Amino acid sequence: MTARPAGDDTPADAPATPTPEAPDDADGGGAETGDAGGEAGAEDAPALSEAEAELAAQRALRERIEERKAAKDGPIEAGGKLSGAAADLLAAVRAVESGGKPATDFFDSAAPAPARRPAPVRERAPEPAPAPRAAPAETVTAVAAVLAAGGAPEALARPAAERLGERAAELLREDPWQLLALPGVAPEQADAFARALLGAACGPDDERRTAALTGWLLERAALRGHTAQDADQVRDALGARGVSDPAEAVRHAVAEGVVLVFQDGQEDEPADATEDGREDGGAEEPAEEAAGSVQVLLGLDRYALAEESLADGLARLANGGGAATDPATAPEADWARAADAAPSPSAAELIRTAAAHRLVAHTGGETARAEPAALIAAARGLGLRALGATHSEDGRRRLARDTGAPESAVTLAGLLSGAEGPGRDEEGALALDLLVVLDAPQLDVETGAMLVESLADGTRLVLSGDPGVLGSAGAGQVFADVLAARAFPRVVSRTPDAGPIGELVSGIGIGELNQVAAPGKEVVIVPVRDAGEAVHRTVQLVADSVPRALGVPSGDTQVITVGHGGAAGTRALNEALKQRLNPGPGRFGGFDPGDRVAHVPAPGRTVPGVVVSADAEGLHLDCAGTPVVVPQERVAGSVRHAWALSAHQAAGMRWPAAVVVLPGDAARGLSRPWVYTAFGRGERHLSVVHGVDQALPRAVAEVPAQERTTRLRTLLEAPQAP
Repeated sequence: MTARPAGDDTPADAPATPTPEAPDDADGGGAETGDAGGEAGAEDAPALSEAEAELAAQRALRERIEERKAAKDGPIEAGGKLSGAAADLLAAVRAVESGGKPATDFFDSAAPAPARRPAPVRERAPEPAPAPRAAPAETVTAVAAVLAAGGAPEALARPAAERLGERAAELLREDPWQLLALPGVAPEQADAFARALLGAACGPDDERRTAALTGWLLERAALRGHTAQDADQVRDALGARGVSDPAEAVRHAVAEGVVLVFQDGQEDEPADATEDGREDGGAEEPAEEAAGSVQVLLGLDRYALAEESLADGLARLANGGGAATDPATAPEADWARAADAAPSPSAAELIRTAAAHRLVAHTGGETARAEPAALIAAARGLGLRALGATHSEDGRRRLARDTGAPESAVTLAGLLSGAEGPGRDEEGALALDLLVVLDAPQLDVETGAMLVESLADGTRLVLSGDPGVLGSAGAGQVFADVLAARAFPRVVSRTPDAGPIGELVSGIGIGELNQVAAPGKEVVIVPVRDAGEAVHRTVQLVADSVPRALGVPSGDTQVITVGHGGAAGTRALNEALKQRLNPGPGRFGGFDPGDRVAHVPAPGRTVPGVVVSADAEGLHLDCAGTPVVVPQERVAGSVRHAWALSAHQAAGMRWPAAVVVLPGDAARGLSRPWVYTAFGRGERHLSVVHGVDQALPRAVAEVPAQERTTRLRTLLEAPQAP
């Protein structure tokens, strides 16, 4: 990478200033926070829209969770609704409560022997749930009265009624801390609401408060990608919030079914290592103490069920599900001929591996996306029902181009909702013989569970993606856990990314920020002194320099930033870019026709679009040729200007040119996966508006991906019963 003087206005790439409370790895994929995005997505149309269908599928999964909780009339019965270690540990909690065991057994018991999980059997896929309904007006009115009595904003009435149901007002009076279930409500606000309603009857150790706080802490952890949390961390966080007996608070939350408890032995750590991973040069620990090294995890039931369902589903697919015949089988000789005709050695290897195994992981960069495309084309040539699913509409278009068959490429959201793809058979399964999921790192655990539940026995599944990019906006790290478990065959592409941008990004992937030759101005660095100059230079690049020097229109250039807040975050950059590129009064809720926007139809999904118009029906968008109407009440929480995006929002998409903005205060938001993802979004050109000095190479070399606490890897590694 070669630096240019500050006065040079040649294109550059830039990330924005991070927001301490909501970095882009927790923003839900498109709205300014993950909380806001969670309420988005229903489109006001008589037919079931894609967004509604996707949210309906998520509700169907949660309905099965509720059934598993036995309507929650009382504590979850041990062994009745759970299995394996979770049921055993919940039974242990019951024993403590009844006095049958000392309380210390709860956290100090030795690790259980690995359970042999029974061979999974696929259940009939769930029927799509009906479209979401607005809360009745009388319920909203009753909730508003309770909120007013407690000094809470009336604006929370409708979300509370929708979240808590017809008894919302009664529930809030009985347990004011139920308010914490609403997006954006902090414990301090819920405490004030409770004091106003309950007076002296409430305190920091109120069991209603401690249970709600425990669930809230795990929900916040899920926004950071965790599906579970170490029990010690949860107890420490409860103590910091004024709970005098955090251990008892956790026990109560488990007993009430608010959270589940899991105990996983740390068998993968070397015997001569201490807890912090350093070699132990001191006295050897007693054998029984080493054998009892366990990690106690707490998790919400929705993620526990999703991970267990996903692990079982992957095992079922890998083992063929016990199907008597394999509909995805073609003659071995035909597969061999298809592999021989593959466009590259890596594509040939992928075809041979997919022919021999029902579940395969494939890793590689942008250029390697041609390999799953070749597999899809080969399978379709053999008469199989083969399909590729991508994270974004942009990815779908690129896959369709690579396969040469537009009908062979869909978005994953569209496939699961039924808006795209072949539809489902009489059993509710997708009518497919082979499914290739590209952009697999963007797959969160709940979407992954819905996916495998939708695949019939005998269907071949290939998970393909670049392990170097940022992970999913939702909870879990499905692709990383599948790779780490090493339970299924993996094909590693040997096809390098081409050009100066490919060379630069490949180096970042191994922790090196190398200088690359860019004779065609493919990579340009624009130094800046502060955030104000960063915004000015970014606008200049998008509006003038890139179009003039490279012929790339402003509409084909994407700005990438670290976070939404700050003097050079997405909000500041979008305001400046709108003033230059599409000035207007913002008469449609802050938007004007021609504005570039990001629509978040469901948590974790960002759909780029352009504002067309607005009327009583809502805000009309053109999203890559698809008309979308966002109801007025959903606009504020689900639509944002999008000349500038966060790296998480941009994941899975590419543009002809990218400008990554790095003002000085962005340094704390940088990591190797962030830089790898942001720098890889430009196909022809990358500009870096650079104001972080040595923080950039330091982040690439020393700041790996944020660790996520999940259970999927452990579940995949558990022995399977024959």
